[in-house]
Amino acid sequence: MTAVEEVRASLSSVEADSRGSAPPDGLCWVSVLSCLLLACSYVGSLYVWKSDLPRDHPSVIKRRFTSVLIVSGLSPVFVWAWKEFTGIQTGPCLLALMGIRLEGLIPAIILPLLLTMVLFLGPLIQLAMDCPWGLIDGIKVAVDPRFWALCMSDMRWLRNQVVAPLTEELVFRACMLPMLVPCAGPSTAIFTCPLFFGVAHFHHVIELLRFRQGTISGIFLSAGHLVGPVLCHSFCNYMGFPAVSTALEHPHRFTVLSFYVLGVLLFLLLLFPMTDPLFYGWPTPVCTLTSTLGSVCS
Repeated sequence: MTAVEEVRASLSSVEADSRGSAPPDGLCWVSVLSCLLLACSYVGSLYVWKSDLPRDHPSVIKRRFTSVLIVSGLSPVFVWAWKEFTGIQTGPCLLALMGIRLEGLIPAIILPLLLTMVLFLGPLIQLAMDCPWGLIDGIKVAVDPRFWALCMSDMRWLRNQVVAPLTEELVFRACMLPMLVPCAGPSTAIFTCPLFFGVAHFHHVIELLRFRQGTISGIFLSAGHLVGPVLCHSFCNYMGFPAVSTALEHPHRFTVLSFYVLGVLLFLLLLFPMTDPLFYGWPTPVCTLTSTLGSVCS
């Protein structure tokens, strides 16, 4: 028996022993209320500053940076308080449950982002066709320190590509999934998290319909790392929602639309192989919180 088979057998025996034991009374209520309180705290921190300036004004962005970073820094306290209140026994440490660990870090950086780029294959091809730069020019810009210095000085870029992905994934993924998985199980938790994410984006209800939110939750559960969802979230923010209407009017629309379809098909084909927990250190810490291992966790 290989080492992987031994780990699987050990975890299966734990699963069998715990299958008959019900979760602590009121666990689901405590979990849902904790997530709702955390979501409301995050949203409320954005609106504590009274200002008539637009949301894209640098001073407004800086103030919101301050408040969301404070809430995000305190968010692990919610998970710790939930664990103490419910009496849930966890083997991994709190940081590991939240996806902050070294095991499987390199695959967690590369594979989820690569998978997301495959999904956006059509928009990427469309962007490459419409870009006035050549490949060499693009590489020169990407490695130019002045380009990154300019980006770092842009408050909107920092918000969209760094602060928002990091804080939202920490709060709505890394902190909420450990609280939801023991109650709802892995599969249900994947589709529950976007509802709380929608609370933070109630002014953008369309966010609830985005496929990426459930996908990113699945990536977190499979990989057990925070870094993968953060990078995928940042990439999605950069790409935006696929401009299908523009693709339909593109001079090379057949080629572009073919890559749209190819990207979706390749994504569906590669989704489970590239999110196999064995790449990231199986079992992932958050999956040890449930006795019902779905395809996401096994």
